[in-house]
Amino acid sequence: MKVRLGPAGVPTVSKKRSTVDGIRTVAELGLNAMEVEFVRGVAMSLEGAEEAGRVAEQLGVRLSVHAPYFINLCSQDRKVAEASKKRIVDSALRAERMGAVEVVVHPGYYGGLTSEQAYKLVKQRYGEILDELKAKGVKKAMVAFETTGKVSQFGTLEELVSLCREAGCLICVDFAHIYARQAGRIDYAEVFNKLKPLKLRHLHVHFSGIEWTPAKQGEGGNERNHLEIRHEKPPFKPLSAEILKRKIDVTIISESPILEQDSLAMKKAFTKLGYNFAK
Repeated sequence: MKVRLGPAGVPTVSKKRSTVDGIRTVAELGLNAMEVEFVRGVAMSLEGAEEAGRVAEQLGVRLSVHAPYFINLCSQDRKVAEASKKRIVDSALRAERMGAVEVVVHPGYYGGLTSEQAYKLVKQRYGEILDELKAKGVKKAMVAFETTGKVSQFGTLEELVSLCREAGCLICVDFAHIYARQAGRIDYAEVFNKLKPLKLRHLHVHFSGIEWTPAKQGEGGNERNHLEIRHEKPPFKPLSAEILKRKIDVTIISESPILEQDSLAMKKAFTKLGYNFAK
């Protein structure tokens, strides 16, 4: 097993704000992962993606990509669905050039659909995306649907595990989102047990603290703001212990407001439990 840690985007302490400089800063800090954020749109050129990949490989930094937020594969509006698919494909093409595997995607919103209807649409549209990626020669980059933090969003752990099994996509487990959606409750062992059927060789994770509010209708909660992990909402130490106990090969991306500082706090937590990052 190997534990990889790093920030969602360019570290806050990076003097230059480019992706390449961010990767260099990550390595200088003693971290070994970074998620390239396309959340506001895919502005990076294919050549820029190749350069980022070269630098990351030289420095031993594992890259992933986060596709734009403006995606809704559950939409019954064909234009919205097509624009969403294009954003995912554009993200994946750049992930492929930089040697990244995971293209993290928020699947969409139920709208007026039931969970089953939304599931069917996401599965169908993922299949269309997969066909396009294959046609464009993408071999390494894969869509990783992220567990979502609001009860209005498609993307419970159960929905995504089922989708992964049926469609062959990847999953990004956002523990803060699960915690918020479950109204401030989380059982790490239960989450890992539910992931077992996927037989994952590598798990991609997002982590931060999170502020949440109760859902207006029904049970559960909705994410509000990301928090620093010192708030322990949810707590990180039990997660790190569970990962080591189960010998899970993992990348944990910090979405905390202080990004790399909390990645370093996570590193400290793993080190205290006996994990050796030098190996």
